[in-house]
Amino acid sequence: MNAYFFGLGYSSTHASINMRRSGRYASIGGTVRSPEKAHRLRAAEGLDAHLFDGTAPGLTLVPTLRQAGHVVFSIAPGEDGDPALRHHRADLDAAPELQWLCYYSTVGVYGDFDGRWIDEGAPLVPRNDRSDRRVLAEQRWRDYASARGVPLAILRLAGIYGPGRSTFDKLRDGTARRVVKPGQVFNRIHVEDIGRITALAAEARLDGTFNLADDEPAPPQDLVAHAAAMMGVEPPPEVPYEEAEFTPMQRSFYADNKRVSNRAIKRALGIELLYPTYREGLAAVWQGEK
Repeated sequence: MNAYFFGLGYSSTHASINMRRSGRYASIGGTVRSPEKAHRLRAAEGLDAHLFDGTAPGLTLVPTLRQAGHVVFSIAPGEDGDPALRHHRADLDAAPELQWLCYYSTVGVYGDFDGRWIDEGAPLVPRNDRSDRRVLAEQRWRDYASARGVPLAILRLAGIYGPGRSTFDKLRDGTARRVVKPGQVFNRIHVEDIGRITALAAEARLDGTFNLADDEPAPPQDLVAHAAAMMGVEPPPEVPYEEAEFTPMQRSFYADNKRVSNRAIKRALGIELLYPTYREGLAAVWQGEK
């Protein structure tokens, strides 16, 4: 069996490595935006990387895509929809071995629930254009999977962190802040849990919509203080939310406050998370750096 990833980014690359470890795939390919990254992934990870920037069909990826049995989509949709569906639907139609599709979405599709617990049955009330486009893309992939007659797993990801993308890195480069908005919490998900769950979902040909979030949504300032203590450095001072300076995108994250349940994905696959809270996840990142 062959697997293919539209968008070999941080999460997808970890998923591809987990899938390769399973030994079930003859070939794993995917798309990147630069020749340099394509070369690096071919050399370091053995991935069949092809150029695709989402604005036009990829010139070299068609033969590999048409041989795929499992396809994962992780490129964010633009104003004109999902780029993979827009430019390569005909090639997916022409893939005779296609057995499973997976779409990486975001818990941002839920919008704000004033800190309450929610699951996949919660209404979708996104608060920004970015999340609106995700809702539309989810439905278009459901429609496509139904028409194509293959299972589709939609994985709604919480805030992603892991090696090279953690609070430690922000503390080192001076961008970490302890912004305090009373009652505000966020879920997170370690990239290794994304990779592992994607591989298990592919093996099971999982069908349905599932949250990928940790067990303990927490205030963002708590992570900064915890990571600083692990590093043995002083955390940045607390800043009231009303006094903090944000980009429009940063402020949009604070507009949503919810606790996202992960029970459905754990029940569907019979698993627990490798890193159920930020404490285990940061400890693993810290140990890996040492």
